[in-house]
Amino acid sequence: MTAPTSDLGSLRRACTDLPAGDEAAEAAVCARQAGLTKPPGSLGRLETLAGWLARWQGRATPRLDRVEVLVFAGNHGVTARDVSPYPAAVTAQMVANFASGGAAINQLARNAGAALRVIPIDLDRPTHDFTLAPALSDADFLAAVRTGYDAVTPEADLLCLGDMGIGNTTAAASLAAALFGGGGARWSGRGTGLDDAGLARKRAVVDAALARHDALLSDPLRIAAALGGRETAALLGAALAARRQSVPVLLDGFVCLAAVAPLARLDPGALAHTQAAHVSAEAGGAALLAALGLAPLLDFGMRLGEASGAALAVPLLRAAVACHAGMATFAEAGVSDRDQPA
Repeated sequence: MTAPTSDLGSLRRACTDLPAGDEAAEAAVCARQAGLTKPPGSLGRLETLAGWLARWQGRATPRLDRVEVLVFAGNHGVTARDVSPYPAAVTAQMVANFASGGAAINQLARNAGAALRVIPIDLDRPTHDFTLAPALSDADFLAAVRTGYDAVTPEADLLCLGDMGIGNTTAAASLAAALFGGGGARWSGRGTGLDDAGLARKRAVVDAALARHDALLSDPLRIAAALGGRETAALLGAALAARRQSVPVLLDGFVCLAAVAPLARLDPGALAHTQAAHVSAEAGGAALLAALGLAPLLDFGMRLGEASGAALAVPLLRAAVACHAGMATFAEAGVSDRDQPA
């Protein structure tokens, strides 16, 4: 499927012309759940997750044979404002660490039975400092969205999305503030370990960015270009491609949620094919989940990024699929249903 990125207008149309998923497949899951050897609803979200997977996979019996983890990496010009205790060079160094198998996401993806792909995007060409100019031109923004869109494998049963990029929690805080209101104090956290002075600088940078781009606040896509990064644009593109190609998605933490939030501002139902894997311990994590109306699957106090929380949640979905497909019905097990005589 060709990425709808010839211009912002085509992308905007694609973001509001979205498939609704397979209602019949979800209904079939609900019907089977009603007959399994358990009290109705007793497996809680494991039951609804099975139905969610069925709807967005388009099959009455969901499966997780092919789970993929996509991590996009980008560099941010705003790091010149001392918003991170780490230099921008760490982004490329961490990409090399991913390639050699030494990062947390390598272990978590392997544990989840998922294939990991890490896609660095023009690391030698950081975005502009968005307190002075838009982070990305329209052309660069659309190119990054296209990178994310084209990275999605239509045959995947589940996609986990994550990020890497020094300075990207500042970008995420700015995106969240622009899309949902509030300033740097509401959305900015310590990221990779800022001290009090660094946190104050970060909050001031977010406020300066909001003031600089005030005229764009009514346009989610222009906000995504002005305040985001190449990796956040790619995450938006990947989430959009997954929706249009019937691939359910697990979203990682604060940066990933902020990256896809423009989709929800364009269409309130745009993230129906996603689940929030966890609530990030980053300062704005819980508030952003609430703004998006997403209920996290896990709360482990994590704030690493890298799709680490998304990969950690994959076994929960495997459990949902296993119970749905493997449990016997009352009739098959010879167990009396609640409406049958003992």
